[in-house]
Amino acid sequence: MPDGLEIQESDALLITDVQNDFCPGGGLAVPDGHEVVPIINRLATSFRTVILTQDWHPLGHLSFASSHSSKMPFDTITLEHGEQILWPDHCVQDTPGAELYPGLKVPHAQLILRKGYHRDIDSYSAFLENDQITPTGLAGYLRERGLTRVLLAGLALDFCVRYSAEDACRCGFKAIVIEDACRAIDTDDGSLGAARQSFAELAIMSIKSTELNLIA
Repeated sequence: MPDGLEIQESDALLITDVQNDFCPGGGLAVPDGHEVVPIINRLATSFRTVILTQDWHPLGHLSFASSHSSKMPFDTITLEHGEQILWPDHCVQDTPGAELYPGLKVPHAQLILRKGYHRDIDSYSAFLENDQITPTGLAGYLRERGLTRVLLAGLALDFCVRYSAEDACRCGFKAIVIEDACRAIDTDDGSLGAARQSFAELAIMSIKSTELNLIA
C-alpha cells in the first residue's frame, strides 16, 4: 500500500486563478507563476472533480489603484469590511489577461467559477467575497455532489489560495494546500508568512504534490 495521501471520490481539486495576468508578462504577474502549470496538469488527471476559478473584474474595479486618485499599486485603503490592497489593473473581463493560461490542460474540469465581477467589492476567496457575507455558491455546489475535501493549487498562494482554503474550512470542508502547485506574491508586509501562520492556526494541511498517490 502506498504511503502517500490517497485521492478520494469525495475530493475536489480547486485550481485558483491560473490566468495570463498572473503569469510572466501579465498585469499582476506572480513570480514564476507559470511553473505551476505542468504540476497542475499532472495532478488534475487523478481527480474526478476539478474546479477552476477565474478573476473576472470590470473596468474601474474598486481594487485597482487606477480607480483611486493619488494611489499607487500596493497602497492600501480602508473599506467597511476591512483593508483593501490596491492592485495593478488585471484580469479585466473579456481581455487576454483574464483568459486561462494557454498551457493549462484540464479538459475534464466541470466548473469555471468567476469571481471579483462586482465593481465595488473584491473577491479573493472562491467561497465568499471579501465582505465575508456574500457567497459565490461554491459551497453549495460541493455539498450537492457529496464532496467533503478540497485540495487547492494555483495563484497566488498568499491571497486567493489562502482565502479559499480558509473559507473552505469555515464552510465545513477539509482543506489541503498543494504548495509546489502554488506560487506566492509575498508582499513587503509578509503575506506569505501570514498565510502559513493562518494554515497552522486553522489546521489546514500543506503538502507537496509528491505526497499524493496519483493515478498512473
